[in-house]
Amino acid sequence: MDNKEIYIVITQTGAIISRMLKKITGDEYNHVSLSLRSDLRCMYSFGRRNAYNPWWGGFVKESPEYGTFKRFSETRAIVLAVPVTEESYNELQRNLDEMERHKYAYHYDFLGVVLAGMNIVYKRNKHYYCSDFVRDQLVEFGIENSDVFEPIVRPIHFLDIPDGHIIYRGKLRDFSPESVRENAS
Repeated sequence: MDNKEIYIVITQTGAIISRMLKKITGDEYNHVSLSLRSDLRCMYSFGRRNAYNPWWGGFVKESPEYGTFKRFSETRAIVLAVPVTEESYNELQRNLDEMERHKYAYHYDFLGVVLAGMNIVYKRNKHYYCSDFVRDQLVEFGIENSDVFEPIVRPIHFLDIPDGHIIYRGKLRDFSPESVRENAS
């Protein structure tokens, strides 16, 4: 029974690297995060560990209130709600907590993202880029089937997952659960 929701947050910060990725892929959005909270105050992804250094990356907790999203306050977002079972939700939460405890054991996969840009699949243990990480979490915890995804997934591809529904489009800093309820009525 689907009785919980998780949130997939697809963003475009406007930073130099995100503008370069937009130019290369043609995609309007080029980062994706995963949140278990309806207020999005805690999101998980692979990205910048420091808002001012795009080359030091890994497993990160993100929020509109600090870090990269606070620095790039004009960040645009699409937020999808995805129904999950309580069991999947709890297993995902345990896994994310464990990854956070050992966050420095995980690395941003610069090589993997470059090769993905050339349509080459390349996987290394404990190395991820944002969309690779989110896909693996959804598949590992039975939230989505692996056949939903191409071998190389970009943030914009999450808009196509069958169980997701868009609950918000706009500036990330303006998102609130209340605004979602107001727009739904």
